[in-house]
Amino acid sequence: MSKTLRVSEKWYRRALWVVAFFFANFLIGLGGAVVGDLPQVEKQLTLDQFVDQTEAEPIKQQMKVAQAKLAAADSELDQARLKYLQAQSDTQAEQENFNNWVTTRNSTQDPEQDASLKARTAALEALQAIERRALQEMQNQQQIALDASQGVRNSEKELKALEDVARVGYEDSLNSQELRVFAYRLALTLPLLLLAAWLLIKKRHSTYWPFVWGFGFFAIFAFFVELVPYLPSYGGYVRQIVGIVLTVVLGRYAILGMNRYLAKQREVEATPEHERRQALDYDLALGRVAKSICPGCERPVNMQDASIDFCPHCGIGLHDHCTACNTRKSCFSRYCHSCGAGKDVKVA
Repeated sequence: MSKTLRVSEKWYRRALWVVAFFFANFLIGLGGAVVGDLPQVEKQLTLDQFVDQTEAEPIKQQMKVAQAKLAAADSELDQARLKYLQAQSDTQAEQENFNNWVTTRNSTQDPEQDASLKARTAALEALQAIERRALQEMQNQQQIALDASQGVRNSEKELKALEDVARVGYEDSLNSQELRVFAYRLALTLPLLLLAAWLLIKKRHSTYWPFVWGFGFFAIFAFFVELVPYLPSYGGYVRQIVGIVLTVVLGRYAILGMNRYLAKQREVEATPEHERRQALDYDLALGRVAKSICPGCERPVNMQDASIDFCPHCGIGLHDHCTACNTRKSCFSRYCHSCGAGKDVKVA
């Protein structure tokens, strides 16, 4: 059909489509802001709101105390472990020195060194005693840390048990809230979709068609982007059922629409040829001719065949001869392409 339009008209139509898309874009932005604020009408739910606080609060306090003890015990354990490692290192060094000295003592067999042997032995035993005390202190801190850790775990288990009991009510309330928010979205988007459908059916060829199409794009976007993804699932049953219902409704509408169209076409084809020609839109008829489609019945016809002057399907005239120059031309052209004469011009 674009081949039958004036050049300026083509650019005007393109500009109007740009207007339609910009209009839809701004509507989508406004609608997104409105829909995005819908969840704010509901109070945000948390699991803590459904936990029995009279039982949970003492457990939380116990857990805080146990966590503080665990943190302090871990710090003390680090210090005790460091002291033990230092004492162990000192003992090992002294043990090596003692072993070396004893080896030397046995080699020389000097009885005057017996007193030195006793002193070195006493020093080594003192370091070993320090190491044992450091080990004992480290083990004590490990026990304290273990007790604190068990206290934390026990408190966590008790708190989790309360949360498990509360989770049922929390999830039920959350599902109900999601359903209400979806209902808000549906109440906002469904009327827009219905209005857009009515406008596209009734007003898509009106003077203000860019706004009609822009509003239609916006309504379709709002329905399939702002509504459908938030449809409650309930294990997939709801979405599948809704999909089936929408498919049946749209399919039924398409079937009835096709039947109405075919009935209308049969009725039109039964009317006289000149009445059908007068009822056809000029640009629409030329557009169909350019696509080798009969303007009357919309069936394909070989327009390049010079022997075909009438549609073999509905009988409407496709080609005639100019009354001024007798050139074969399209029946739907207002002027002869050879001499420029109008349809009603007669040879003088």
